[in-house]
Amino acid sequence: MVSISKEAALPAWGYALSGATGAIIANSLVYPLDITKTKLQVQQKLGDVNSSALRDIPEEDYYRGVYDALTKIYRKGGVRALYKGLPGSLMGVASTNFAYFYWYGFLRAQYQKRNLTISTAMELAIGAAAGALAQLFTIPVSVVTTRQQTTHDLDNSGFLEIGKEILEEDGISGLWRGLKASLILVVNPAITYGMYQRLREVLFKSKSTISAYDSFLLGALSKSMATIATQPLIVAKVMVQSKRTGSIKFNSFIHALEHLITEEGVRGLFKGIGPQITKGVLVQGLLFMFRDQVELLIVLLVRFVRQLRLRKILTNK
Repeated sequence: MVSISKEAALPAWGYALSGATGAIIANSLVYPLDITKTKLQVQQKLGDVNSSALRDIPEEDYYRGVYDALTKIYRKGGVRALYKGLPGSLMGVASTNFAYFYWYGFLRAQYQKRNLTISTAMELAIGAAAGALAQLFTIPVSVVTTRQQTTHDLDNSGFLEIGKEILEEDGISGLWRGLKASLILVVNPAITYGMYQRLREVLFKSKSTISAYDSFLLGALSKSMATIATQPLIVAKVMVQSKRTGSIKFNSFIHALEHLITEEGVRGLFKGIGPQITKGVLVQGLLFMFRDQVELLIVLLVRFVRQLRLRKILTNK
């Protein structure tokens, strides 16, 4: 693939478009892992709770690991079940990443107008601010998608049907369930993108360009660090947003965290971390790889349009 210059400047919408495009491609490729890690995170461990509803769970509805979940989901609903909720998920990642990269590019550009260098702390702060702004506007899509992913494998309710169900149960505020956890979780993309920028400057300081392979490795490394640091909150947010038939309905991420520690111990805070890291590493690595290539295309397109405008101005003189 083509290498991209580190100095290539883009307007905020350029970063937003490249980020959203990279996110759509990356998440489409690994979506079965996404639905698997979500189901593993919301289910309770057999034997940890004195609940007849939990004890009566059929064997085919209880997942003992990534491979077990993938095979059982496929056996019950075929390929369609492995991609249930994909349109809503892609809508969510596209809108979230578009908003995130727009605000990230905008805030970073404004800061650089007054400062030649950006410290690691400021890089993280800019990422957190961009993440918070993105979450405020896009969390309803995430809530609906999570609910859709955690319904029974044979339930094929669409995105709008699930949204209507949430409104009937919890009102308009139901679409913002888990907002507090989501706002705290902005440290995840902040760590990811902040470390990506910092590692890029440290490891490739002498390079004027980085390859798609380098982008993938940097994205994978930075996402692993962010996921390990924030996994308990990720699990709690999914539990709050999911539909838990015959079980506890969590009113806040603190409630979910307390339940996990009490019933499943510290290990419960990190359940599903295997597929979470695998999915996160693949998505982030692919996202950065495709994003950088899309950025290059946008840079070339912007330059071409500017040249056409300049030529037109000179011709009219």
